[in-house]
Amino acid sequence: MRHLDVTLDDKFLLKDGRVFITGVQALLRVMMDQRRLDAAAGLNTAGFVSGYRGSPLGGLDQQAGRAKKYLDEAQVVFKEGLNEDLAATAVWGSQQANLFAGAKFDGVTGMWYGKAPGVDRTGDAFKHANFAGTWAKGGVIAVAGDDHNCKSSTLPSQSEYAFQDFEMPVLSPADVQEVLDYGLIGIAMSRFSGLWVGLIALADTMDSGVTIDISLDRHKIVAPTNFKLPAELACLSASTLRSTPGALPYHIAKTPSTLAGLSITCWLPQTAVAARSSLIPGWNWMSCRSRCFA
Repeated sequence: MRHLDVTLDDKFLLKDGRVFITGVQALLRVMMDQRRLDAAAGLNTAGFVSGYRGSPLGGLDQQAGRAKKYLDEAQVVFKEGLNEDLAATAVWGSQQANLFAGAKFDGVTGMWYGKAPGVDRTGDAFKHANFAGTWAKGGVIAVAGDDHNCKSSTLPSQSEYAFQDFEMPVLSPADVQEVLDYGLIGIAMSRFSGLWVGLIALADTMDSGVTIDISLDRHKIVAPTNFKLPAELACLSASTLRSTPGALPYHIAKTPSTLAGLSITCWLPQTAVAARSSLIPGWNWMSCRSRCFA
């Protein structure tokens, strides 16, 4: 059936069919669709978005303001950060909401955004938040605005290497359709692995306006049920310092040197979990590098 009553809000309202949408708007749609998918799965989740504007993500805050009605309906809070690392710290806090009594939601999905120089300055927050992990019904994606051609930057930038250094898996969408799809995939990967997941944003994908398929039934994300935790990480799963849900759930803030009874050799990057996951039909492997701190 054709959709005859077309409105500018279709890009956020429709749950089936095709809509005209930009890459920046697709990022906001990721948070709305995650809420919809969770609701269909019987979960009551919320979302939290924070970051610092800069091309190609310079218009994200404006689009969020225009879409505030729909973000509110999806229980998504958009809060601009004073700078990139404070924004990342706030998103980190979203994964701690369920550690305390009185939580209103089953989990909070987080999204950080910032230009590539912001990725550089946020390294310490990224490393500590990634070490702590994510909530099994929350998850975090970090959207990095890269400028390979130095079109609107003082230096050319590419954030994959920074994310790799932070032990964060990276997804790089090639078009606006993949911005939406990879955003949801990234959240699923983050929930399963306990890692923050990077998402690369380019002017080619953020500034483009195209017609994409937004049907919710396209997303058949199934977490592996036969996954076996690597022996090197078993000590973390059994540690009393960890919360309960998920294969590798949120790690209450500690540093390797203060993990009582655990040697640093037990702390292998959780990338090993993400690397062995098969969240998407047809995706049998995921390329990522892990380090051993033996």
